[in-house]
Amino acid sequence: MLSRNRKQNHPLEAQYQKPPHTPMQFRLKQHSVLPGFGLTLGLTLTYLSVIVLIPLSLLVWNTMSLSFSDFIASVTTPQVIASYKLSFGASILAAMINAVFGFIVAWTLVRYDFPGKRLFDAIVDMPFAMPTAVSGIALCAIYAPNGWIGSWFDKLDIKIAYTQTGVLIALIFIGLPFVVRTLQPVLEDLDIEVEEAAESLGATRFQTFWSVIFPSVLPSLATGFTLALARALGEYGSVIFIAGNIPFQTEITPLLIVTRLESYDYAGATALAVVMLVAAFILMFMINLSQWYARSVNG
Repeated sequence: MLSRNRKQNHPLEAQYQKPPHTPMQFRLKQHSVLPGFGLTLGLTLTYLSVIVLIPLSLLVWNTMSLSFSDFIASVTTPQVIASYKLSFGASILAAMINAVFGFIVAWTLVRYDFPGKRLFDAIVDMPFAMPTAVSGIALCAIYAPNGWIGSWFDKLDIKIAYTQTGVLIALIFIGLPFVVRTLQPVLEDLDIEVEEAAESLGATRFQTFWSVIFPSVLPSLATGFTLALARALGEYGSVIFIAGNIPFQTEITPLLIVTRLESYDYAGATALAVVMLVAAFILMFMINLSQWYARSVNG
């Protein structure tokens, strides 16, 4: 009798019984409380195609008017190679500097209270709000030999404006907000009790930072670095004023693209644009790949 009762399942037991194990299958449509997956996916693909994919496809299509030999010759002249070195080198260095000092700025704004904190927090967004030409004129006025800061360096026979240093400063200026605004929400969500627990267990300040804080903010820091690098690679207005645009020295690749457009060399301009596009895509892919790896390692 007891064995027969044991074999009989409770009416609610079937409801909570685990389904048999089946291999994981990919489902395009994911369950959501709010309906509209098909509509939103269609709008997303359409919007991205019109805004991003079609213009980029036309850019590559216009380049096909050149033969392969003409394309290589157009994008490998000594002047163009020099502009590549300056554009990519200064952009990567500026993004690295912004990653370090952007983290310090974000940490200070999140963790400490001081007079004028809201004012400094608003100043961070100034490169966002200012037109790039205005930023370039302001930087040139400050760092020129007769500017407020440039005059002091000029006495030491150090030039900032119209040099590669000026290009680097302009790229740092326009890229800083990307790092700060990316890190701030993450730093605000960090649990201070975890840091206090690490300290109570005997960890030094450096160990607490390296083992507790840094792994938590690394994905966001990589995102901020990527955004700052992407903005620096395509920057034009704020750089041309302070760079001086000296061939083989302070010419950036976007300036050469504009120069070719003004001389009606559309094929040559699009060829340079394609090279910048491919190189930027490779850099972004590598950074995103390392960011994905860091997230997988950190759990």
